[in-house]
Amino acid sequence: MNTKTLVIGALLTSLALIIPLAFGGFLGVNIPPFSATLASHVPVMLAMTINPLVAFMVGAGSAFGFLIKLGPIVGARAFTHVIFAVMGAKLIQKGFSFKNVLLVTAPIHAIAEALIVIPFGFSLYDIGMVIGVGTFLHHLVDSGIALVVYGLLATSMGLNLAKQVR
Repeated sequence: MNTKTLVIGALLTSLALIIPLAFGGFLGVNIPPFSATLASHVPVMLAMTINPLVAFMVGAGSAFGFLIKLGPIVGARAFTHVIFAVMGAKLIQKGFSFKNVLLVTAPIHAIAEALIVIPFGFSLYDIGMVIGVGTFLHHLVDSGIALVVYGLLATSMGLNLAKQVR
């Protein structure tokens, strides 16, 4: 990993930590047993466009932030960000567009978050409908934000990313 990639990864990791720690109350949505923090997936999603290692790093940072702020159940759910982020980064490396990767990883993300809470004794309804569907919808909302941010960064840096974001 070169210095530029490391710095971008570190900045995205800091955002992944700050969003739940500093803005969790303001951006948080709580429909028990589901909770979500709007924009919390955006740094992880942006990290997918760099490489799988950065995606892993930012996903792990996100999990740590949620573990500190909201405890082990939400921390475990957030650790699944590593799974969808690394898979998404690998798809981007294979030439898939960022937009398509965000769509493909939505069900993976939702299923992973639903499955990770099984050991904590949630009911099937809570696992499937509340956490699974809630995560899927949250992923889609954050995907929209990530696409806008990615497009703004591309425009401000003068890059032609039409091939990436279609």
